[in-house]
Amino acid sequence: MNDHEAAGNSRRLFVYTAGFWRQPRIRRILALAGWDIRMGLPFAGDHVGIWGASPHAWRGRAVAKRRDARIVTVEDAFLRSILPGRARHTVARRGPIGLLIDPVGLHFDPTGPSLIERLATSPDAGAERGRATELIARLRALDLSKYNAHLPENAPPRPGYVLVVDQTRGDASLMGADRGLFLTMLQAARDENPGRRIVLRSHPETAAGLRPGHLTADDLHPDEVICDAPVSPWRLVENAHAVYAVSSQLGYEAMLAGHRPVLFGQPFYAGWGNSDDRNPIARRSPVDVPALFAASHMLAPVWYDPCRDRLTDLSGAIDQLQAESKTYRQDHGGHLAHGMRLWKRGFISKAFGDGKGVRFTARPDPSVTLVWAGKAQPDSRAIRVEDGFIRSRGLGAQLVQPLSLVADDLGIYYDPSRESRLERMIADGPPPGCEARAAALIAQIRQLALSKYNLASAAHMMPDTAGRKVILVPGQVEDDASVRLGGGAERSNLDLLSRVRRDNPDAFITYKPHPDVEAGLRPGRVEEAMLRKLADHIARHADPLTLIANSDELWTISSTMGFEALLRDLPVVTLGAPFYAGWGLTRDMGPVPPRRQARPSLAAFAYAALIAYPRYRDPVTGLPCPPEVALDRLADPDLTAGPPMLRLLAKAQGALAGHSWIWRR
Repeated sequence: MNDHEAAGNSRRLFVYTAGFWRQPRIRRILALAGWDIRMGLPFAGDHVGIWGASPHAWRGRAVAKRRDARIVTVEDAFLRSILPGRARHTVARRGPIGLLIDPVGLHFDPTGPSLIERLATSPDAGAERGRATELIARLRALDLSKYNAHLPENAPPRPGYVLVVDQTRGDASLMGADRGLFLTMLQAARDENPGRRIVLRSHPETAAGLRPGHLTADDLHPDEVICDAPVSPWRLVENAHAVYAVSSQLGYEAMLAGHRPVLFGQPFYAGWGNSDDRNPIARRSPVDVPALFAASHMLAPVWYDPCRDRLTDLSGAIDQLQAESKTYRQDHGGHLAHGMRLWKRGFISKAFGDGKGVRFTARPDPSVTLVWAGKAQPDSRAIRVEDGFIRSRGLGAQLVQPLSLVADDLGIYYDPSRESRLERMIADGPPPGCEARAAALIAQIRQLALSKYNLASAAHMMPDTAGRKVILVPGQVEDDASVRLGGGAERSNLDLLSRVRRDNPDAFITYKPHPDVEAGLRPGRVEEAMLRKLADHIARHADPLTLIANSDELWTISSTMGFEALLRDLPVVTLGAPFYAGWGLTRDMGPVPPRRQARPSLAAFAYAALIAYPRYRDPVTGLPCPPEVALDRLADPDLTAGPPMLRLLAKAQGALAGHSWIWRR
C-alpha cells in the first residue's frame, strides 16, 4: 500500500491501548461500525482511537498531533452490561452491549463539543421525541440501567429521602473533581432539605470492593445512611424527594424519571434547562428531556446484537439486556436443583448457570431452589421449571433439548389452583411499546410457521367437509399435569371427543392425536372403533398449523395447541382451565379461576406468555436471548438437532416405548 492509498482510507483506526485488543466484543462492535483497527503509525487524515479519558489516552493524542490524524473517542454506552467490566465474573467478561464512538469530542468533557451535544439540538433528535418517551418508560418498567445486577428483592429506602450520589475516585467524568466537591454537595443537600433523611448512594464498583468512592460512613451524621445494596436505580430515584449528583449517570436517570437534579459537576446532561446547575455551562441552549435522551441513547451510540453478531438499535439492545438481566436476577446466587432427569441436567446447568452455577440433588429438601414443576412438593418454595411455549424442533419425550424454559417463582402456568407468575404478568400488562413488539413476534411466528415442537410432518390433505363447520380437537397426554390439575369434567381424550360430538352433532370433527401418544411414549390412546364413531377425520402425524388453518374452531381441555390457534385468530373453546383461558380470549366451559379478571389484547397476552415469562437460550452463542433470536434458530433445523448422544438415546428410548417406566424415572 502506498502513502496516497493509506491516507485516503479514512476509516482506519489506530489504537495504542491494550484494552482495545483484550476485549473482542469492543473490536467487533468497532469493526461492524466500519472501523478497521490497526497498530502502527497513522497518515494525515487517518483516525486515532482512544478510550475516553483513560490514563493511557495521552499516547493516542500525542501520536495524532504529530501525524496530523483525527481523534475518535470510544466509551461504553449508557446501557452496558449486567455487571461492571472490572467484576471477576464470567458474565462480566461478555463485554458491553454498545459503544459511544465519538469523532467530535468526549461527551463528559464540558470544555468542548461532543457528538451527543451536537445531536441534542439536531432535527433528528426532535423528530424522535415520541419514540424516546416510550423507550424511557420501557427502561424504567424493565429496570434496565448501565449496570443491571440489581435484584428485585432489594427494596430502596422508604420514600421521602434526599439522594446524594457518590462516584468512584478517578472517574474520568469528574474532570478532576475531588473529595472536597462531594463534601460540599453533601452539606448542600442537608442545608437545602432540613428535616429530610440523607441517603448516600455508593457506586456499584465501590460496593463490590473494586474501586473506592469519595464519601464513607464516617462522613455521615448518625441519622444518615449508605445505600450500597444492588437496588434498582429507577426505584431509588423514584422514591427520592430530591437528587444531588456531580456527574453520575444516576443523576441523568433521575432527570429521565422526572426529577430536576442538583448538579455540582458539568455532565453531558447539564446545561439544557432540565437541572439545577451549580456550575453552569453557558454555551448550551434549552433542550427537553426526550430530545436529549434521543441524542444520548438512540442516535449517538452504536448498539450491538451479540446473538446475531450484528448492529442493532436501542430497542434491540434493550431486548437483549432484558433477556440477560432476567436470567441473572434469578440465578445470581446459584441453584440446588431437584427433579431433573439425567438427560436434562446438561442444558439446565447452562440455562441457569449465569450465577454461581447449578448443583443437583436427589432429595427434595428445603434448600432446593430449582425444581422441575412436575416433581415439586405442594408447599415447595423453589422456582418451578417447565418447557416454554416455543420449545424446540422435536419432542421433549424424544430427548430434544429446549430453546426455552419457564421458571416460575409463584406457581406454574398449568396449575390453576394457585396464582402463577404468568398470571401476574398478564394482569400487570406489558411495558410501553411492548404490545407492538409482541404483535410483531406473532407475525414472525406465523410467517415462519412455527409451533411448540415444530415436527416434520408429511403433507396432509383435508377431506371434503361438505360445507360443515370444522372443529379441530387436539388429543392430549392423559397423565399430563395440565390435564390432571387443569382439567374440567373431561379428563381423557375419549371424554373430550364425546363432549365435542354431543355439543356439535352436525360438525365435521378432526381429531389430532398427541405426538407423544402417537410415538407410543405417553398414555392417551383412544380405541380405533370409538375414534371412527366420534371423529370424521383422524389427522395422524399431521402438521398442527395446517389443521388450524383449515378449521373453524378448536375445542380442547388444556392443550397448548389452543394457544397456537389463538395466535392465528382461530376461535378456541376450553373445557378445562389452561393458562390462556379466562382472559376474554376464549369461550370457556370449564372451571376457570375467578381471579383472572384482566382483559388483555391478544398481543398483550402474547407479550406475557412468549416474551416476559419464558427464558430463551441461544444454541449458537450460549447467551440468554430474546424470543426473536430463538425463532431465527428454529427456522434453521441444522442448529437445533441436539447432541449426538441424546439422539442415540432417543432412538433407544423409541425402541423401548412399551417400557416407559425405565426411561421416565
